[in-house]
Amino acid sequence: MLQSAKRSYAYLSNYVKLILIAIIITICIQELIKKAPYHLLNHHHSLIYTLTFSLLPISILAFYFVNKPRTIYLVDFACFKPPSILRVPYATALEHGQIILASQPKSLKFQLMILERSGLGEETCLPHPLHYLPSKPNMMDARDETELVIFSAMDSLFQQTGIDPKDIDILIVNCSLFAPTPSISAMVVNKYKMRSNIKSYNLSGMGCSAGLISIDFAKNLLQVHPESYAVVISTEILSPNSYMGVERSMLLPNCLFRMGGAAILLTNKRSHRRDAKYVLLHVVRTHKGSDDKSYRCVSQEEDKEGHVGIALNLDLMVIAGNSLKSNISTMGPLVLPASEQLLFLFNFLGRKFLKLNLKPYIPDFKKAFDHFCIHAGGRAVIDELQKSLRLTSEHVEASRMTLHRFGNTSSSSLWYEIGYMEAKGKMKKGDRVWQIGFGSGFKCNSAVWKCNREIEATKYSAWADCIHRYPVNEPEGGKL
Repeated sequence: MLQSAKRSYAYLSNYVKLILIAIIITICIQELIKKAPYHLLNHHHSLIYTLTFSLLPISILAFYFVNKPRTIYLVDFACFKPPSILRVPYATALEHGQIILASQPKSLKFQLMILERSGLGEETCLPHPLHYLPSKPNMMDARDETELVIFSAMDSLFQQTGIDPKDIDILIVNCSLFAPTPSISAMVVNKYKMRSNIKSYNLSGMGCSAGLISIDFAKNLLQVHPESYAVVISTEILSPNSYMGVERSMLLPNCLFRMGGAAILLTNKRSHRRDAKYVLLHVVRTHKGSDDKSYRCVSQEEDKEGHVGIALNLDLMVIAGNSLKSNISTMGPLVLPASEQLLFLFNFLGRKFLKLNLKPYIPDFKKAFDHFCIHAGGRAVIDELQKSLRLTSEHVEASRMTLHRFGNTSSSSLWYEIGYMEAKGKMKKGDRVWQIGFGSGFKCNSAVWKCNREIEATKYSAWADCIHRYPVNEPEGGKL
């Protein structure tokens, strides 16, 4: 509520400044008129005053159109589809775990317990170097994986849209863990022979929420660069970052993270107002700081019989929850109907000032959105957000099926989820989509899109060859 009030105050102050300037200009012109020769003043009296008093509304209208935010269109996007030769079925994961952790039975049991409860299916993929035993990936392996993922997604994007690489004005790449020199963005510019004056940016170190940070960055750049195309590439490179030790709390990423990437084409060109898939309505970014203890995301416990259990670190869950609440409080006034905003306000005032024993009111976001894309970080993440936002199984279907088919693909998972909805024919003109991404720090970023036209499934989709098998029902206890 406070941030919304600040934003409204900023807009209002701009319009007040405009009106004051217009009034000053009007007064100055009137003073000049008074000093003009009498016969000229008398002859053109009505015309001069008409022009003078027209300046105010004309100035207001001019200010409005000049400062009106440019509409950002999502022309299309493409997700990387890993080749089936790189898939990691349960049997392979079990065999590799038994070999690598042969001397650490408790760590092995812990890893397999996470894997079977993760929600991942039999077709998730890992890069080629991680299929070897022992696995010793190097920088060249990482670069090869980068080229495979990004160039495949970019090729699909250019094929779908028909855009020439030389038409791209802005390029933003986010990859948290792999930051080579030359940069990944430089690799893309060189590969596709993009223009020498392209504005290229390489973002790293921001975890799974970096995809929406990149979208917000692109939106801001497109506000000041008219008639431009921007490509955002979101991915995570796994080859040099897979954990090869035996610490149980460090084994979680090995079980969840899989290959993936997405390339998104944005523009502010009005020529795409009819053929673009989506229109960007809002981007909200929130960040809650934490101490060092909060980064230990998983701990392990043992009962009297020596069985290993999983306990999510309480500090991290509290920080994640606070970050989500902060994001919701900022997003709410932008999208919720008045009835929900009033209920939220009355609840807040009752708890804050009247000291009533009330539970914090979570608005019903189903009244504001038709589709939800929750970061596919793991089954527990999706379960928790479904419960917190009071969503149905249908609302989180895209997130669960993305996790099952592709695994946790970090910042690109949100685009696989939208791709799932499109492949299922669920995306209709006018529908609103809420993307929610979580990442390191602890960050909770979200974006709201409005479907701009009817969307049909295409053969280029990463889901094209398997969508007929979904949704699938996963047993609560896993398969192992």
